[in-house]
Formats: sequence, C-alpha cells, structure tokens
Amino acid sequence: MTQGDSPAVKHPTYKVGVRRKAREVNIGGIKVGGNAPISVQTMTKTKTADVESTVRQIRQVAEAGCDIIRVTVNDREAAEAIAEIVRQSPIPVVADIHFNHIFALKSIEANVAKVRLNPGNIGSKDRIRQVLTAAKEKNIPIRIGVNSGSLEEDILEKHGYPTAEALFESAMRHVGICEEFGFNDVIISVKSTDVRLMIEAYRLVAERTEIPLHLGVTEAGPTKVGTIKSAVGIGTLLAEGIGDTIRVSLTDDPVKEIEVGKEILRSLSLASRNIELIACPTCGRLEVDLFGIMAQLEEKLEGIKKPVKIAVLGCVVNGPGEASEADIGIAAGKGVAILYRKGEVVRRVKESEIVQTILEEVEKFQPDP
Repeated sequence: MTQGDSPAVKHPTYKVGVRRKAREVNIGGIKVGGNAPISVQTMTKTKTADVESTVRQIRQVAEAGCDIIRVTVNDREAAEAIAEIVRQSPIPVVADIHFNHIFALKSIEANVAKVRLNPGNIGSKDRIRQVLTAAKEKNIPIRIGVNSGSLEEDILEKHGYPTAEALFESAMRHVGICEEFGFNDVIISVKSTDVRLMIEAYRLVAERTEIPLHLGVTEAGPTKVGTIKSAVGIGTLLAEGIGDTIRVSLTDDPVKEIEVGKEILRSLSLASRNIELIACPTCGRLEVDLFGIMAQLEEKLEGIKKPVKIAVLGCVVNGPGEASEADIGIAAGKGVAILYRKGEVVRRVKESEIVQTILEEVEKFQPDP
C-alpha cells in the first residue's frame, strides 16, 4: 500500500481517573464541585484600591478564560473599593482576607462571590460568629486556604515540620470551626511550594472528606519553573480525578496563569480545546524551516477559537504517523510536504505553501458534532 492511499488511523480515547464526588458550592453563579466543569481562577496583581487598574486586569483575565477572580482586601482603602470592583467585574469576585474580620464583613456587605478566609485566624469566637453568620445569610461560601509556610505553631510542633497530615489537620481544624457555627458552605485548599507534599495533602483531604478542592502549588515561581511545578502538581491530581477548581501561581502576568491553567485542563481533555499546535522537537533529519513555520503559525492562529489539532512534523520518519493523528497534519520532506486531513492524505504542498495551506484548512475545518 502506498503512502497516498493509506487508510485513516483510528486511535483509542484515553480517560483520566474517575472524578471524586464532591459536594457542590456556588460561587457567584459558577458551580464548583459535583459534576460542574473544573473552573480556572487567578488573583489580581494590582493595588485593590486602584479600582480602574484592578477592573482592567479583571477584564483581561476574563477575556483569557478566567472563571473566578480573587482580590486582596488587605487595608481600609481596599475594603472601601471592593464594592465598586464587584459591581464592574464581568466574573465572580473573591475577597482574600487575612486576620481582619472587619474587612471580611465589608467584603460580604459588598456582595463578593466568596471569601478566602481561615476563621481561626480572625480572633475571638464572636468575630468568627459575625463573619460566618453574615456569609451564611448571603449564601457566600468560604475557602479555607491552608499553606505549608504558615501552619499553626501547635500543629508544627506536633508534626515537627510541614507534612501532609499537618496540612490536613490544619484544614480540618478550620472546617470544624465553621461547622461549630452551622456553616458548611466551604472549599478547601492545602497548598505548598513542595509539589510532592501538595499532592499528598490533597489526596488525604480527597480521601477523607467530600469538600470541594481548590488546587494549586503556592509560590510556584517564575514562569518556566512555576509552569512545570503547577503542571506536575495540579495535573497529577486532576488525572486521579481530584480537584474542582484550579489556580496556577506564577511570578508573571495573571493572564499567563490563566493560559497555563487552561492548557493543563486541555491536556487532560477536561476543557474544550481551541487551536492545538504540535510540532516535532527537530533533529538532524530536519529538512524544512520548521522554526520559521511554527513562528508564523503561532502568530497567525492566535485568537482563533476552533477545537482543531494541527501537527507539523519536519521529517519522514515519525512525520506521517504523527501528522495522520491530527485534524490537520503536515509531514515535511526536502522542500515538500504531505497534507493530511483527519488522517487521510490530501495532497502534496511546497514548503513555501505550508503556512498558507494550514490557514486555509483551519478556515474550512468543522469539528465533529
């Protein structure tokens, strides 16, 4: 059988682990847990009191696909600004609170969609009661956010150092405080900069509770390292069916955090994919300008929202097989290439025509119903 009449290749569908069943929580109309899609969130990196800059950044991340946005409410000016931010935001706003129950009450009064707060850190039982009562009256959930770098002293003394059990114990302590006041509308995160510790801690919470989980590697770092750590930590748990909402933490623009988070979900088929570009890493067998071709494609395909997988391979060894697995495939040889459409050979094209040919194929492409 010649290359030109080779049949379309059919490939099996692989699935991640059965998703853990968590109870459902509503965050400003975005459902988290249950059978709801896994949402992606980030945090603004502006001064919250600067409403104009904060809302501008919220709109940017919303355009990138952010589902939920968190803002710090860390001073009186931020607490005064939060109501206007909520009013202008196109997506649900979460108030990030540490220690100050007045800021929590102000945020709840402003109708935030959720409060990130550890109730054991805001003082007396009366303060806790005030916050939980106000949140319950408005059906505003609370995320209990435990971090390996800020565990309670008695828990650290008991365990010696941050462990998965220590993170779990801290989380359940705060859950217990909520339950003591009849508040059950909670989400948990147990984050660490150590990916292995983070994975093990989330596994414990997933095994022992039905509380929805917010996944993240805290302080993951610069873009390159942080992306890898987040992909390994968050991706491992999602592949096991653990996790209901995610946040990628990078020392970068929050839009980049959303892009990485979305790609983690897409890599596990947990989110619909737009353009997916695949290319070989190149080696001495390369016979076309693959670097130039991919640079042009990335630029020209940016912003196109079609669930199309494009593979561009630069030699005849793995090229035909890999290209045939994509919706649109190119297997290139010396100065020429074979165009594949859904696994079937379409025609030969010159190297100079590869980019334009792919663009035309994308324009014509219709996803399977």
